[in-house]
Amino acid sequence: MRIWIDADACPKVIKEILFRAAERVQIPLTLVANMKLQHPKSIYIDSVHVAAGADVADAYIVDHCEPGDLAITADIPLAAGMIEKGGFALNPRGELYTPDNVRRALSIRNMMDEMRGSGVITGGPPAFSNADRMAFANQLDRFLTKHLKELS
Repeated sequence: MRIWIDADACPKVIKEILFRAAERVQIPLTLVANMKLQHPKSIYIDSVHVAAGADVADAYIVDHCEPGDLAITADIPLAAGMIEKGGFALNPRGELYTPDNVRRALSIRNMMDEMRGSGVITGGPPAFSNADRMAFANQLDRFLTKHLKELS
């Protein structure tokens, strides 16, 4: 099992939670971004610098993930790609995607994209909060506890 971070837009506080988790449970973690990233020196943490462009990091993660891997992303198509390959996806606000809810989220995303394309101003997501950070940390802990138990 590996944790993949769609690191271009992942909040710093979420990356820090993930760095500590990777060390604590000794699981490989890879940040993927189209820019050079700083991360702690660790045998469990590395990064991949991909070319600039829309969805390049997402494609890299889906191409290189294995069944059972976890992606941390707010990108719904990436989450859908992970689930399609037998992996998992968790967004930085603590929502764990499943085959059922990722299809619904993808439909809503596509509808909102169409609305924005036709000129409707839809606004963005709310500011990232401490409640979001806590929801993420709790969901990550539940996920790791369950899935690492299954691996052992």
